[in-house]
This record gives sequence, C-alpha cells and structure tokens, in this order.
Amino acid sequence: MIEQLSVFIENKAGRLAELTRTLSGAGVNMRALILADTAEFGVVRIICDRPHDAKRVLEENGFGVSITQVIAVQVPDAPGGLAEVLEVFGKEEINVEYAYCFVEPGSEYAVDIFKVDDERATAVLQNAGLKVVPSEQLYARD
Repeated sequence: MIEQLSVFIENKAGRLAELTRTLSGAGVNMRALILADTAEFGVVRIICDRPHDAKRVLEENGFGVSITQVIAVQVPDAPGGLAEVLEVFGKEEINVEYAYCFVEPGSEYAVDIFKVDDERATAVLQNAGLKVVPSEQLYARD
C-alpha cells in the first residue's frame, strides 16, 4: 500500500500555490497530484516522497490533511492498461472510490493509483498477474 496525502483547501486564488510552496520549502518532492474541487473547497490528493514529513509541515502551516492508504499498480503505458486493472476489480466486485494515473517521462509504464475499501484488492491484483508497486519504489518511508 502507498500513503497518499489528502489536503482540504479553500477554493480561492493562490491557496494551491501556497500548499505546493510549503511542501517545496520542506524539501518534499511530489510524485503525483490531483485536485477535485467544489464551489467552497478543494481536496488535493498527493503522492510524495516523505508523506509523514509532508503531513507535519502542512499541519504546522494551517492545512487540514490526512494520510490515506491507496494501491499503486504498474501497467504498460499503452491503450488498455487501465482497463485491464478495472476489469480485474469488476470481476471481483471491488468498487473503486477514485483513481488517477501518472507516467514517468521516458518510461514504458504508467502508475495507476486506486482508493478501494476491500482488503482483498492487493491479493486480487497480484493473483491476476498485475504488479502492485511497493511504497519504496515511489518514495522513501519516513
């Protein structure tokens, strides 16, 4: 499992810049970021190299933040990579709460991030021959 930051921020100009500058100032390297917003607030989900340090520094700077366990899956960076993972989840009736993906420049693989509430998910993916990415491959643990 991978630790992901979920940060709640006001939906106003400059707040996301403040969040990213705070992490940068602490030497935290973001690997992936996704922002979902409403009229009042946003939820920023971040994969970074030092999630516990990042959580601490964000809290010290007034951000509401939590750490969530997610699954990272390495798939070929080609049409159908994501569909293959989703089909495995579908066959096992594992519901995906949310997902996002990123690709390392020059890599032939994408990394798909999934939030699911089913303890079987990692084993199901591995049994289907899919590569679940270990945390140390994405970041150094605090």
